[in-house]
Amino acid sequence: ENLSNYFKYPADIRRIIYTTNIIESVHRQFRKLTKTKGAFPNENSLLKLLYMGIQNAQKKWTMPMRNWSLTLSQLAIFFEGRLEEALEL
Repeated sequence: ENLSNYFKYPADIRRIIYTTNIIESVHRQFRKLTKTKGAFPNENSLLKLLYMGIQNAQKKWTMPMRNWSLTLSQLAIFFEGRLEEALEL
């Protein structure tokens, strides 16, 4: 049932849905960074480690979204009214 919902969208929108795996990838990076540490002396040391991990991962995020203007138009059609709200934030 969930898979059929996925395929009701055009390929460009599906690509955006699929790229939510980026978030999962960031979480994996965080786990990888923190699992070898038993404990952190304070919260600030943990935040510094995670910040450096994000900085490292961000170097790989250089590829722009393909067909972004077309995808944005399709999102505006499929999610009428909601896209404008999100873009105002």
